[in-house]
Amino acid sequence: MMVNPNAPMTQIINAIIRFDQATVTVYGKTILSGISFTLGKGEKAVLCGKSGSGKSTVLKTVLGLQSLSAGAVYFHEQRLDAATIQTIRNHTAYIGQEPVLGADTVREALLLPFRFKAHRDAKPTDAQIKAVLAQLCLSADLLSQESSRVSGGEKQRIALARGLLLGKNLYLLDEITSALDAESKQAVFDVFANPGLTVLSVSHDPEWIARCDKVLELDEGCLLQEMPHDSA
Repeated sequence: MMVNPNAPMTQIINAIIRFDQATVTVYGKTILSGISFTLGKGEKAVLCGKSGSGKSTVLKTVLGLQSLSAGAVYFHEQRLDAATIQTIRNHTAYIGQEPVLGADTVREALLLPFRFKAHRDAKPTDAQIKAVLAQLCLSADLLSQESSRVSGGEKQRIALARGLLLGKNLYLLDEITSALDAESKQAVFDVFANPGLTVLSVSHDPEWIARCDKVLELDEGCLLQEMPHDSA
């Protein structure tokens, strides 16, 4: 197992996610080239860089949607492979720019995961659902609305609410503030101020970047530098 020699040993031991010389090649083209970084419990990290630099591929690799051609990715020091990927997914919420709600109404979309055996016993109460919606500046009136009629920003926050109701603690966020107004954006900032939530995100939003603990700058699949947010 290769370990980044520049990473403090305590950081490696406490890592939620660790990329170790991870390389992704698709049809002969290198999308990620030997990138290494760690994400500790409660840390908020943001991937920056121009379009096509590999940012979204990092998120997909964590979920096992992109195969590694070299290197490794670890979740709590458990190597990501076919046998462990479901464990990672069970702890993770992914919210993209255009999330798929997967049900006719907003209420049904929020409750969809609780129809499955893994979450059936954790089905939230109506009060819990409304409390999470309020956290995200979403009206309870939305619950009866058709999913196809909600705005892009509402979809992002409904998907986030679903992750919160499921009790996820690792969030993979792709341009999560792109469709939000100032009030909604602040509500999302407040939610992720929770030290119990770990975040790996992609964003061009200066306000989001300023609130992250770690900035990872990518260029053509290479990790150029890793900076604390106050140095970005």
